[in-house]
Amino acid sequence: MPITLPPQVARTIRTYFPARGAQWIADLPALTEKLCGSWDLELIGDAFGGGTHSFVAPVRRADSSTAVLKVPVVDDDNRGEATALHSYRGDGAVRLYDYDPASGAMLLEWARPGMPLLGQPGFPSLEGRPDNIWRIERACRLYRRLRRRPGDIPDGFPTLPSATALTANWAARFGDPEPALAQVVPAELLERAAALCATLATPDGPLLIVNRDTHLGNIVAAEREPWLLIDPIPFLGEAAFDAGYLVLIQVQSDPTPEHAAAVVARTAAALDVDPRRAHTWAFLRAMEEISWSVDDDDPEMRALHLATAHALVVS
Repeated sequence: MPITLPPQVARTIRTYFPARGAQWIADLPALTEKLCGSWDLELIGDAFGGGTHSFVAPVRRADSSTAVLKVPVVDDDNRGEATALHSYRGDGAVRLYDYDPASGAMLLEWARPGMPLLGQPGFPSLEGRPDNIWRIERACRLYRRLRRRPGDIPDGFPTLPSATALTANWAARFGDPEPALAQVVPAELLERAAALCATLATPDGPLLIVNRDTHLGNIVAAEREPWLLIDPIPFLGEAAFDAGYLVLIQVQSDPTPEHAAAVVARTAAALDVDPRRAHTWAFLRAMEEISWSVDDDDPEMRALHLATAHALVVS
C-alpha cells in the first residue's frame, strides 16, 4: 500500500522538525518497507489519524494476526516509549511485540475498538468538567497499576529520563528566565516556581515508571481489557509525578482557586499520593506550559496557563 501521512501529522512534523522532518518524511516509505520485510508484515489500512509525529498503521503479521506499526520521529518525549511498554508487559497498556532501536519503530498490539476514555478537542481540556469525574477516577486506577520499577531492559532499549533532571532544568529556566519570559510572567510566579523545584529534588518514595502525558485521550477501549494505555511519555520519578499534567488539564476548565483545590484533593486521593506533591507538580507543569507558549508566541495559550498557575497558587 502507498505510505501516506495524515495531513495534520505531516504539518506538525514539518513545523517542529523542519529539515530533519522533511528528510524523515522522504525516507518513510523505504523505512516502512524495510520494517515490514524484517517483521514479516503487510500493511492493511491507511495510517491512523489523531497523532502528532508518528506514522501509525494497521498491519497483518505472518500468523494472520493483526497489529499496529508505529514509526515515530524520535524526540526526547517518545524516546522511552518502548522501554515503558516492555516493562508494562501488557498489564494495563498495549503490548509491545517488537522494537527497532535504529529507527525507534515499534510493533504494537492493536487496541480495538480504540475509542478514547475522553476525546481531546484541544485546550482547555474537558477532564475538569463534573460529568467526567468518573473518567478521571478510572484513569487514576489505571495509572496506579502502571507504576512499577523498570524490569530487565534489553540491550538497545533507551534508558528513561529522570524527573529530578526535569526539575533541575525548570529551576534554571525559572530562576534565571529569558527576557521574553520575564516580561510576561509575574516575578513572584517565577520565584515561586524556582523555589518549589528544590522541594522536588529529593523524590518522595521509590523511583517508578511514571507518565508525563496523563490525558485521557491516551487511554483507549480494547478487547483484552476494557481500557489500555497507549503513547506513554515515561519518566523515572516519584508516584506524584503522574498527577502533574492530570491536575493541570482539569484546572484549565475552570481556573479558579476553589476548583483547583478540589481537583488537587480529589486527584491526589485517587492516585494515592501526597496532595502537596501533586499540587507542586501541577503548578510547575503549568509554568512549563507558560514558557512554551512564550516560545511559540501564543498569547491565547499563555493566558490560559497563566490563569491555571494563578489558580493553583492561590488554592
